[in-house]
Amino acid sequence: MADSKETQRGNSELVTKDGKTTISNEVVAKIVALATKEIAGVHEMGTLGLSDTLTGLAQRASKIGQSTQGVNVEVGEREVAVDVKIVVEYGVSIPQLAAAIRRNLASRVNTMTGLTVKEVNIDVTGLYFAEESKDKPVERPEPRVA
Repeated sequence: MADSKETQRGNSELVTKDGKTTISNEVVAKIVALATKEIAGVHEMGTLGLSDTLTGLAQRASKIGQSTQGVNVEVGEREVAVDVKIVVEYGVSIPQLAAAIRRNLASRVNTMTGLTVKEVNIDVTGLYFAEESKDKPVERPEPRVA
């Protein structure tokens, strides 16, 4: 297996006799976000709170963290520690969902980067009720002409 080491820029370097491959923390965070979203029962990443919504809007406007909202990774020499924030769909078993997320993240990160996921901390920040979005009346503006 190839040796790897953390660089000063916060990237992981996979070094072999044929050369080195550098994987940025942002790439690992994107893999984590996508692998988390693949699991049924995860409604969205991040939180439903106003401050996080504003932060998410600011990130989207600047295109920083666009697809990694709710994800924090710490990449070491051969291992990755992951923190994710998720909103769960109502009715889903949170312990089973967490186990599925951990399995999928470990598999995806290892397959794509060669790094081992040491720990995955999951923060369930909200609960999504599908009925709430269906029951909300659609606001229609008053007609401008009669």
